[in-house]
Amino acid sequence: MPLVTIETRRWMTAEQKARAFDAVHGALVAAFKIPDADRHQRLVEYEAENFEIPPGKGERYTVVAIDAFAGRSLDAKRMLYREIVDRLAAVEIPPADVLILLREAAPENWGVRGGQAACDVDLGFQIRVVSRGEADATV
Repeated sequence: MPLVTIETRRWMTAEQKARAFDAVHGALVAAFKIPDADRHQRLVEYEAENFEIPPGKGERYTVVAIDAFAGRSLDAKRMLYREIVDRLAAVEIPPADVLILLREAAPENWGVRGGQAACDVDLGFQIRVVSRGEADATV
């Protein structure tokens, strides 16, 4: 159940926002194998004076921050980053203008389903996701 925050300057239409949500969520489904219905996303827009763009980046500079359970392999993370950038390009966000921050926390550090530690409930999906020949292990 990754928590996603997309931050950018104000420029997107309602349709572009929906496509950005779909892009990031689709990347999580593809790379982290989360259930399709597991959507926890926010989009925060800023006025230009409240969102500094780093030198060399364009006006559509976008930060995607994802808080997720720890346990995905490095290859799964690499796939996630590529998928996000590729899918956001279809929303007219240049790949070089996307910064992705993945913050991981152990399941015991998440309170879910009425205040239970996530490690104590059946989440309905595997946290450990491996790819391209890595050894498989389950969490």
